[in-house]
Amino acid sequence: MANIRYGVSTWLWESPFTTASVALFSKIRAMGFDTVEIPVEDPALINVQAVGRALEENGLEAVVCGAFGPAKDLTHEDPAVHQACFSYIEQCFLLCNGWGAGFLAGPMYAAVGKARMLPEEQRKREWDLAVRNIATVCEMAKSHGLLIALEPLNRFESDLVNTAADVMRLIGDVNHDCARVLLDSFHMTIEERNIREAIESVGDKLLHVQVSENHRGIPGTGLTPWNDFKLGLEAARYKGVVSIESFTPEIRELAGAVCIWKNFAPSQDEFAREGIRFLKKTFND
Repeated sequence: MANIRYGVSTWLWESPFTTASVALFSKIRAMGFDTVEIPVEDPALINVQAVGRALEENGLEAVVCGAFGPAKDLTHEDPAVHQACFSYIEQCFLLCNGWGAGFLAGPMYAAVGKARMLPEEQRKREWDLAVRNIATVCEMAKSHGLLIALEPLNRFESDLVNTAADVMRLIGDVNHDCARVLLDSFHMTIEERNIREAIESVGDKLLHVQVSENHRGIPGTGLTPWNDFKLGLEAARYKGVVSIESFTPEIRELAGAVCIWKNFAPSQDEFAREGIRFLKKTFND
């Protein structure tokens, strides 16, 4: 798969991303990554120009990911919360434009962690809110010359969009050219019946791919059917970034949010080095 590029999220080492996080870039480039995935928890902590210079100096491209907690929830009953989310997304779009990133990625349809057994009527209300508000986000993206990549999450993190079929239904209902898809191998190993078929079902709507093992560890050390994953990407004619996303247990708040209680490698650097080695062997052979 000659067109695949490789990335890694700075969440592997630290949280939140700040301007000072550019200290990671030279190491990331030296490990062989083409792309750095920048999760934006607080845009106020980030100087767009300084980060842009560091990206250019290190020959890295950027992928920008949003972080959607309870205060940034497009399915909340309070419209003021929607407005706060729109404001945050607008700031993320400005970062994308400043760094030459073509899209904003993430589960922006609802707050992460909303996992409830709901009456069908409430479920439909929240779905309709997501559709309407994501359509607004798409119009915002269009005004910036950008796309969005919507990410399904596993059932423990979302009760709204869990599978490739769910996210395809969502973007179908949104019905906007700017709405695309991010697939994450971790969530897929929990939710999908067949990973290859799930990827194929998304087809040319697939804009970004994140990977880790089924246990959030180094790719290649768990149960993920990587050959099926590769065949799915080939069938979808995917030409984007395959990006490692995992987290460090050293940042307690983030580790608690994603339920990581132990190290998956002797160091986070080792995680990244072994991860990219496995991915290049798998996808380039």
